[in-house]
Amino acid sequence: MSGGSATPALDFWEPLRSATQARIGLGRAGDALTTRDRLALRSAHAVARDAVHLPWDLDALERGVAALDLAVAHVRSRADDRATYLRRPDLGREPASLAGVPGADEGTYDVAIVLADGLSAAAHDHHAVPLVQAVVRRTRAADLSLAPVVLATQARVGLGDPVGAHLGATTVIVVVGERAGLSVADSLGAYLTHLPRPGRRDSERNCVSNIREPHGLGYDRAAEILLGLVVGARRLGESGVRLKDRSVAPPPELG
Repeated sequence: MSGGSATPALDFWEPLRSATQARIGLGRAGDALTTRDRLALRSAHAVARDAVHLPWDLDALERGVAALDLAVAHVRSRADDRATYLRRPDLGREPASLAGVPGADEGTYDVAIVLADGLSAAAHDHHAVPLVQAVVRRTRAADLSLAPVVLATQARVGLGDPVGAHLGATTVIVVVGERAGLSVADSLGAYLTHLPRPGRRDSERNCVSNIREPHGLGYDRAAEILLGLVVGARRLGESGVRLKDRSVAPPPELG
C-alpha cells in the first residue's frame, strides 16, 4: 500500500447543504451533536430571540421611506409593550388610536402599504425599504395611487384592516416581520387585503412569504406578485382564497 494520507470520504450531505439553510446532516460526537453544531444552534437561537424582542429602528425606517418621496404616518397597537404584544395577539390587531393616520373617504387611494414590526424587527431593518421601493415603482408604473405609508408598532397583520379603511384605500398591503426561526430570522411577509375593514378573516387575504434577498424571494419578484394580486383583486372584487397568483404559468398536466 502506498504511503501518504488517505483521501477523505466524500460528505454525502455537502451538496444538499448548499441548497438549503436548514440544518441537515449534522455531525455526531458519540450520541450528541458536535461542539461546532451545538454552538451554531445556540447562536441561531440567540439571533431568533433578538429578532423577536429587540425594537426596530423606526427612525431609520422612516427616513428610508420618506426618501422614496412618500408621506409617512404612525400608529401603535393596543399592546403597550413587547411582553403584552407576545401574550395578547388580539391587542396587536387593534390600533390604540388612529389620530396619527390621515383619514379619507373610501376609494381615495388604490393601494396602502402598512409596515408592521410583527415578530422580527430585523426583517424590516434589512429588507423593508428596498421592498417598498420595488412595490412603489411597479404601483406608480401601473398608474395606481398610493396612500401615505403607515409604520405600525407592536402590530400584527389584522391591524391593516382598520388602518386601510381609515385611509380610504381600496387594497392594503401589510408588510410584517415573520416569526423568526433557527434558520431564518429576518424574513418579511406581505399580506394583501382588498376592501379592508375591521373583521376581515385571514381567508380573505393573500400572502407572499419569505421576502429576503439574497436567500429568499427577491424584492422585485415579490413586488411583481403583489401588483398582480392587486390588479387581480380589483377585477375580482375580492382577495383571499379565490384570488390566485397568475404571474407564473402552472406546470402542464401529466397525460
